[in-house]
Amino acid sequence: MKIKALLLFVTLCLSGSYGAFAQNGGGSSFLFLDMVNDARLSAMGVNVTSLYDNDINLAVTNPSLINSNMHNDLSLMYANRFGSNLGYATYGREFDKVGTFVGTMQYINYGNFIYADEMGITSGSFSANSVAATIGWGRQLSENWSIGANFKMLFSALESYNAFAVAVDVAGTYRIPEKKVDMSVIVRNAGVELFKYSQERSKLPFEIDYALTVGLEHLPFRFVFLVHDLQQWNLIYDDPTLSSGTIDPNTGLPIQRSKTALFADNLIRHLTIGGEATIAKIINLRFGYNFQHRQEMRISTTRAGLAGFSVGIGVDVHKFKIGYSYSVYSVAGTPNCLTIKTNLSDWTK
Repeated sequence: MKIKALLLFVTLCLSGSYGAFAQNGGGSSFLFLDMVNDARLSAMGVNVTSLYDNDINLAVTNPSLINSNMHNDLSLMYANRFGSNLGYATYGREFDKVGTFVGTMQYINYGNFIYADEMGITSGSFSANSVAATIGWGRQLSENWSIGANFKMLFSALESYNAFAVAVDVAGTYRIPEKKVDMSVIVRNAGVELFKYSQERSKLPFEIDYALTVGLEHLPFRFVFLVHDLQQWNLIYDDPTLSSGTIDPNTGLPIQRSKTALFADNLIRHLTIGGEATIAKIINLRFGYNFQHRQEMRISTTRAGLAGFSVGIGVDVHKFKIGYSYSVYSVAGTPNCLTIKTNLSDWTK
């Protein structure tokens, strides 16, 4: 009996949502939906935000940010994460009295893997990849309120096995422009797997997020906060050997953490903090700190390094907006992400 390489399973779990395995208990499929698809978001450590500033890349995961200013915007992204190649293209179009639509094609290739039997004897190779086609709609109801929704068709192929699913996102954003405050509630990836790899139907990586953006009054700087996975309190992998990292000298066993320590750990795992500073209106410096990434990607309780931190830059060059991010996970790798955006109307004027 042929056994698919264990390495593939590990890559799938790590690539999706940078720890979606722990968030969803390892029981979800199509985890690539939680992967950050924009250099700006990646630099701030989040995969969804409430930033309402006409950036079509942000609207892919928060459709309530879709607005008429995204008409004819085109954006392309590429990232390499732990050997997996991820790319996407998104385009916006406004229709009178209906609203603005954003179409997105997202693709991830996990590479080639070898077959092996129980004796470790190889016999050829196989590939794995996933595709998501998304249609998003958004409409501004008033100066303060906007709503939006995404419809997704998802396809995944693993060797000769295929899976297909449909999902929706629903979001709402409330803005206070005079105070430079934006806040959103986003329900993501609510759907069902129609065709599955095996007899058992997998769950999609459903989650509920709350995003908050606060701009400073006298400085060109914005703080970004994300409280994610509100539908699930426990984000810690259920490991019976989980300890405080110290050993009881009398028993030689790990010292179990207190309920207070576990509560604090879970609480902080739901939070991501980032920021963005604008210089001369054409340069944006970004940073982020993701508590869950740091907890999950550290090598040990005493050696975390810069895991969880991310930085990036955005530059306006002629008719292009270019974004780059550098994220620190662990010694396993530091993924880079590049996004290029332009408005096609600018090239026909």
